[in-house]
Amino acid sequence: MASQRQCLVAMASTAMQATTRPRPHMALAAASSIPRFLLPSLSMSVQQTRHASQKNNKQPEKKTVYKAYRIRDKAKLQRYSLCDAMRYLRAYEVGRPPLSTCYELAVKIQTNKTGAVLRDRIRLPYPTSSDFRIAVVCKEGSKIATDARIDGAVAVGEESLFAAIKAGEINFNRLVCHIDSVPELMKAGLGPILGPKGLMPSAKTKTIASDVRAVMRDIAGTDNYKEHVGVVRMAIGMLSFSPQMLGDNIKVFMDQLKAEMRSVSHTSAKVIDEVVLSTTNGPGFSLNGNFNPTDESVTVAKLSSVM
Repeated sequence: MASQRQCLVAMASTAMQATTRPRPHMALAAASSIPRFLLPSLSMSVQQTRHASQKNNKQPEKKTVYKAYRIRDKAKLQRYSLCDAMRYLRAYEVGRPPLSTCYELAVKIQTNKTGAVLRDRIRLPYPTSSDFRIAVVCKEGSKIATDARIDGAVAVGEESLFAAIKAGEINFNRLVCHIDSVPELMKAGLGPILGPKGLMPSAKTKTIASDVRAVMRDIAGTDNYKEHVGVVRMAIGMLSFSPQMLGDNIKVFMDQLKAEMRSVSHTSAKVIDEVVLSTTNGPGFSLNGNFNPTDESVTVAKLSSVM
């Protein structure tokens, strides 16, 4: 007679055999005893289980998308007064011609990538350039063309002007279009040529108008600016400018920029983040809004002399 221990061992081995995964030949034998109408569903479930075990459930990592332009931390950023920045930039530009070297202002803005774009033109108290060559798109031989010639336009017309532009003969740096000539301008397909140069007339830049003479008088002595990837850049003065002249230009420009930001605040929130002054060949200096130099030995008069 078997002992109690032997009975327990036999029962445990029987339970383990029952839970062991059946071998292929055992599965076929078991399938032969299953009714035929159940076999398709059985094979399908085995297939689905097999595919599920081989599927890679790892999801690809999503790339971070920033709705606003990145703004760097400025806790340790050194800022300079206007006179200090001019002092260092003039040192970088020693030996350069003062009438062909410009100060440039870069205004960095906290804004969304899909927000409104700031763009306009401004008349500075001290213009950085006096070379204004204006062309006018208007009917050939019309009174508008005659008046534009009298006001100093270097080129007028439609077909003749379009042909010159396509040939690369662009002897102007401003282009105005009369409102009646807009359809002809669109048909000419000059966008790829004039667009990259910033010369394509549009209603936003106020270069399409019915009164061409008024637009020409308004354009003379003005400069255009446009926001690009959250930064507005503009030539703000010449190296020969005194601190007072440069300061006046910066003030007028910043006042207009803030007013334009307020006008689009209902659709796009914009906040000035940093104002950087640089020159043609010099680095950029972040301005702190002050004017006077920090070094008492350096006076405004010394920064006003010709280099």
